[in-house]
Amino acid sequence: MDRASENDDGASSTLLDGTRITDHRLIVPLDHRRPSGEQLTLYAREFVAGENVKQGPERVDSLPWLLFLQGGPGGKGSRPAKLGGWMAEAGKEFRILMLDQRGTGLSAPLNRQSLALRGDAAAQAAYMRHFRADSIVRDAEAFRRSLGLSSWSVLGQSFGGFATLSYLSFAPESLDRALITGGLAPLTGHADRVYRATYVKMRSRNREHFARFPQDREILDDVFAHVRAHTVDLPDGSPLTPARLQMIGMLLGGNTRADTLHYLLEDAFTSDDRTELSDTFLSTVGQQLSFAANPMYAVMHESIYGQPAELTDGRPATNWAAERVLGEFEEFDPAGDSPLLLGEMILREHLQLDPALKELAAAADELAAVDDWEPLYDLAQLRRNRVPTAAALYTDDVYVARELSWATANEVAGITVWETDEFHHDGLSEDGGRVFSELLQRTS
Repeated sequence: MDRASENDDGASSTLLDGTRITDHRLIVPLDHRRPSGEQLTLYAREFVAGENVKQGPERVDSLPWLLFLQGGPGGKGSRPAKLGGWMAEAGKEFRILMLDQRGTGLSAPLNRQSLALRGDAAAQAAYMRHFRADSIVRDAEAFRRSLGLSSWSVLGQSFGGFATLSYLSFAPESLDRALITGGLAPLTGHADRVYRATYVKMRSRNREHFARFPQDREILDDVFAHVRAHTVDLPDGSPLTPARLQMIGMLLGGNTRADTLHYLLEDAFTSDDRTELSDTFLSTVGQQLSFAANPMYAVMHESIYGQPAELTDGRPATNWAAERVLGEFEEFDPAGDSPLLLGEMILREHLQLDPALKELAAAADELAAVDDWEPLYDLAQLRRNRVPTAAALYTDDVYVARELSWATANEVAGITVWETDEFHHDGLSEDGGRVFSELLQRTS
């Protein structure tokens, strides 16, 4: 029995800026194809801007709804202290539903503790197969029905954009509009093609950064040399290895974080002779490398590209694509003297050495070997799409490559693409009001 109608509305409360927030909890099937089977409790938070609250219930009730799908995989819904950026702009005309996607936040979180209860690695992987974009869309539909809505709009950031494409594929009749930021997912092809494109993007981003800060390359090379010559432990007790150190390249993924790498490297050593790494550096690197707060991101990252054989060149298993494709780009080899930094490339070593992930490494191996994935997109439906759709495509995005994004856009009927080189991957967080307004205008 589908229990989507059992929407548990918590008492509303108010943020300091007057925004009204309301909790929503919903019971849905783990597997929507088996509605009488195991159930999950999902959570979402509703935001109504203070100015609309002041105008009274009639104004609030007249507002259309906007569902936000966060990036990830594994990113929980935002918890703002007040409405700002895109939320402030959207809050003028929408009631916002911030969904904790299944496995995140308060929605049946996936982590080493909860997954240990599922059994062995194979059982854990079988469970996690129900936490992809297709299930997230069905969860969203259950929330929509429970709120008594015939339709709503959706905004998807990064992986949330991937899920929005799934929404356009499987339930387009429920959408008034679809807005996508940095999230035009490849619709076909093996995960290898994603990483071939993003390694090229990361190579350029590395060169760009080290051209601006030549001293950073010298310092980083000394850090690599130090890590190779000494046993270096991070504050959580795990070893810092060259391959793990490369992950600080995640800081190069966005405008708002790129220069943080420069400041991080400034503090790398305790003195000018560069003989000892500083506690400040190791603490910050440890925070950057740990997936304790978001284990799904690392364990399930490549599964977001898993599709049936007919859509993946006959190779449905992702099979640690990022690690295999790295072999085609020797400048990223962690054994090299001056390796480039990585972006969204998860290697087995990253799981095996992270205290929050090592117990899940075997389950990640099982996911990498899955060869019977369900499709994430309906290409025929996307080609006849009638939902007003707009996407922000970032020219130099190192996480979602431009050429793959355009290939997807060309498959979605009626989509309007706003390409800009002003942002990297984080346009929605850097200047979200403008990005949201641009896309909303293109679908109005």
